[in-house]
Amino acid sequence: MTTLTIARFIQSLFNFYSLLILAYCFMSWIPIRSGSVVEDIAYALRTIVEPYLGIFRRFLPPMGGIDWSPVIAILVLNMLETFVLRLVL
Repeated sequence: MTTLTIARFIQSLFNFYSLLILAYCFMSWIPIRSGSVVEDIAYALRTIVEPYLGIFRRFLPPMGGIDWSPVIAILVLNMLETFVLRLVL
C-alpha cells in the first residue's frame, strides 16, 4: 500500500464519521415510531456517535435551545484528520 492510498483511506474514515454525525442530527428532527426500521437506524447512530458527542456536551451546554456540540465535534474531527494526514504524508 502506498502512503497516498493510506491517506485516502484515513480521509474516507473521517468523512464517513462526519456524515454519521450529520445523519444523527437529522434523525433527531424526525418523529420516530416505536418498532420501526427508522428507530433501529436511530439507535445504531446513537450508539456510534453519542460517545464522541458526549465529550463536547460536557463542556458546551446547549445555548438558546441549540446543541452546538455536533458542530464543534465535526470541527475537531477535521482538525484531527489534518493532523493525522500530515503524519502519514
